[in-house]
Amino acid sequence: MLSGFKDFILRGNVVSMAIGLAVGSAFTAVVTGFSKAFITPLIGLATGSVGDFSEAHFTVGKTVFPYGLAIAAAIAFVITAAVLYFLIVVPMTKFQERFAREEAADPKSEKRDCPRCFTEIPAIASRCGHCTSEVEPLPAALEKAGLDLTPVPLQR
Repeated sequence: MLSGFKDFILRGNVVSMAIGLAVGSAFTAVVTGFSKAFITPLIGLATGSVGDFSEAHFTVGKTVFPYGLAIAAAIAFVITAAVLYFLIVVPMTKFQERFAREEAADPKSEKRDCPRCFTEIPAIASRCGHCTSEVEPLPAALEKAGLDLTPVPLQR
């Protein structure tokens, strides 16, 4: 029972996910610190608040509503999302587009029916694999597969 648990924990995707969560947590701490140190005070200056904007609150009766915390969290979220998008997603997408290989067309992927036995055969086939009758390959399929279109003369 414990060996199965050990295999599960040491599986590559679980370890990668744990590393990703640890790095994400550290990144979130950096962005939150940046937001509290620079962005929130700048918003406080722009709105006329003095000091830390995240300390802003209002009171109804004896209940305190710290709306500044919610605004600071929203700002940290937007900054985190923007940094992740512009510094990770956009460069990775460009990198993948640059090195993406165009998949070769499979010459057997295009199908048609045999005119004699009506079974499905590749469009580039010159003989049916089921009834062995000779069929004419489709020129469009031959061209798409990059095969020679000129007929080969029979040797005697």
